Amino acid sequence: MKQYNNETMKKGFTLMEAIVAIFLITVGIVGTYALITMTISSATISKDKLVAAYLAQEGIEIVRNIRDTNWLDPANPPWNNGISITSDYRFDYQSLEFPDTTCSLSPGNYLKYDGNFYNCLSGLDTKFQRKITISDGPVSGDSLNIKVEVSWQEKGRPQKVEAQENLYNWKQ
Repeated sequence: MKQYNNETMKKGFTLMEAIVAIFLITVGIVGTYALITMTISSATISKDKLVAAYLAQEGIEIVRNIRDTNWLDPANPPWNNGISITSDYRFDYQSLEFPDTTCSLSPGNYLKYDGNFYNCLSGLDTKFQRKITISDGPVSGDSLNIKVEVSWQEKGRPQKVEAQENLYNWKQ
């Protein structure tokens, strides 16, 4: 029977410790890298959803602004002057009426960012498209239903944020 001395046993045990230590360090580094990658990806998606939510709310505010401008006009136009019941259109704060023919909604026509504002005429193209649909509201003749859809592509998958509100002619 072969006998092992203490010196031989110590060398084998040290090699096994090194292998386990290298494995644990590798698993820790790979896990940390995966966590960091997922965090960065989630932060980007969250940022885009937040921007889209603000753009959807802005779409409703633009229509509300046209209505409020009509109320303040001394010529006293109808409350919904310049707001057509339409299918799908784009427009921005530079638009004076809805639909704005200078802001077409066509494939590949994205909102632009000029460093300060999102608009449809000047600046760099973004990944966002905003579609605004106006229809009759729940009170015929005295309300409008505003639906805003902001869409974009994220890692090859379509994303979308929707907002909807009814505007009323409460200043009768």
